[in-house]
Order: sequence, then structure tokens, then C-alpha cells
Amino acid sequence: MPIDTYVPQIIEFVRAHQGWAAPIVFALAFGESLAFISLLLPAWAALVGIGAVIGATGIAFWPIWIAGAAGAALGDWLSYWLGYKFKAPIAHVWPLSRHPDLLTRGHAFVEHWGILAIFIGRFFGPLRASVPLIAGILEMPYWQFQFANVASAFLWAWVLLIFGDFGFGIVKWFT
Repeated sequence: MPIDTYVPQIIEFVRAHQGWAAPIVFALAFGESLAFISLLLPAWAALVGIGAVIGATGIAFWPIWIAGAAGAALGDWLSYWLGYKFKAPIAHVWPLSRHPDLLTRGHAFVEHWGILAIFIGRFFGPLRASVPLIAGILEMPYWQFQFANVASAFLWAWVLLIFGDFGFGIVKWFT
């Protein structure tokens, strides 16, 4: 069953158990950014919904934002490491074996944009996890990768959470 069916339950759980907000956001962002798992766990809707819960309940934004950024950065780092460690044979692992175009597109994207590919790829669905994997396969310099990884993770988490928080504010303003 896709995660989309669980999004309302996740959001309601966070609303009822606010102390779990940061660990849940960390786990969702980690899964959303990790190669292989991100194809099965599109968690962005839950993160936007949790952003709305932040606005509605007054949960502190900073810890949730940091948890989301840390989860996303760790997911990308692990994807980079997998690519660096296993190189081209990783293309034969499911689900990449069924979607070889993801690696081809990710490879072209990284070749064209270099370090900016990490930053830009964070905001585009399947590229989010395939770009760090490709960066590892191509042996992008570690610290260049990490700089783009961490900076983009903080921006990405902020955008998703603020979008939900801002959206809630607009709805509240009109009601």
C-alpha cells in the first residue's frame, strides 16, 4: 500500500504526539532522500502536512527543520556512499534494474551540472536519490558533495515545512 494512504494518519499522529514530530520528520526525510527507498516512500506530502501542523499547533519550527535537514543529508550521504562503494553493478539492483533511465538521466544531469546537480536534484522526485548515487559512482570529490548535500538539505526541508506552515496560515486567514 502506498504511503499516500498513510499521510493523513502520520499527520494526525504528529498532531496528537508532538514530541514525535522531529524523529518522524527525520525518518521521512531520510527515506525520501535514500536511493532505492525514495522510490517507494514519497514522503514530501507528509512533510508538507507536518508543516501545516507546526503552524496549527505552535510546535517549534527549528527542531523539526533541523531533523528534516539532517535526515535528508544523511539519506543523500548514504546514497553517495553506496554509489562510491559499489559503482556500476548497483544498476542491476532492484528497482534500478527496472528503471535504468533513472541512472542514465542522473548521470547526464551530474555530468552537465557538476556540484550544482546535487543542489538542484534535491528538488526533483526521482533525481533526489539517484543524483547522489551517481555522484558517488562518478567519484565526485567528497567535500564538494557534502557541501551541496547539507546546504540543499536545509533549503529543501525549509521549503517543504514552510510551504505547509504558510499554506495553513493562508487558510486560517480566510476562515
